[in-house]
Amino acid sequence: MNYASDDLETIHQIPSWVTAGAAKSAEDVAFLSGAALSHLHLVFKRTDVPQALVRDRMALRAAEVRAAQSGRSERAGDLRDALAFLEDGDPAGPAGEIYQSFVRATERKLSISSLTRALPNLPANQIAEWLDAGKGAPVTRAAEVLSVVLDAVPRQPFAAMLLADAALAQALGWAHLVPLLSMSFQRGDLNKSGEDLRLACHQALLKSAREVVPLANDLSRKSARLMAVSSKLRAKGSESAVTLLLSKDAVAPKDLVSLNSARSARRFCDRLVELGVARELTGRETFRLYGL
Repeated sequence: MNYASDDLETIHQIPSWVTAGAAKSAEDVAFLSGAALSHLHLVFKRTDVPQALVRDRMALRAAEVRAAQSGRSERAGDLRDALAFLEDGDPAGPAGEIYQSFVRATERKLSISSLTRALPNLPANQIAEWLDAGKGAPVTRAAEVLSVVLDAVPRQPFAAMLLADAALAQALGWAHLVPLLSMSFQRGDLNKSGEDLRLACHQALLKSAREVVPLANDLSRKSARLMAVSSKLRAKGSESAVTLLLSKDAVAPKDLVSLNSARSARRFCDRLVELGVARELTGRETFRLYGL
């Protein structure tokens, strides 16, 4: 289906009545949360939105929030470095492992296998059992899974949040996990239960929607600009390099293996920066990372 440009802008902007003002009752919060999820459902189905890139950026944001709430000082730049320059067999560190879990959970289609890969310390049958514990409407189901996992592994709140997001995605029929709850759930709300926990989930979803819809809009524009110049790039292997940049929050030149050499990859990335379709993320002269 083709969309006019004004329709594209309308879809990418969450309605103001969803975000304007503070809801005064639990019923109002639940209603607005449902409206936000309905809008996100449209955004996550659009082919002009770089879905893998949006999920990867959300994974970074979720990891940053969860790491901070666990007492870690690492922020987005530190988390990027933790994975971008990780050698095989080396530990990613506590915060890096949280980030790695979210990346692994979001980059592949949602399944018990992908969740087990993201949470290797938890057995697959246990993950499946916890997900089956959630019943009812999507947010209720997610809240129930969150409660069950927190009771079972109270020292792994990030795993509980990740599985709550998995339950939400399953209930909504989404092919991939998107860490909406993980991005915005407050640390103090982890001690809540029942209706209070569900209300906290609704509030977190509303907060995340306000962040994710503009993010999807921004990355859609940036990906369109990159695609517009991609046909003019003459470097051999540039098509595969562009594809990677359209799916990853941050890319090191060494990852662009289709360009045959590290020198060619660095020149390619710097050329994209010159063209205004990519940016260097670190501000360093060496060990640079690039992204949209």
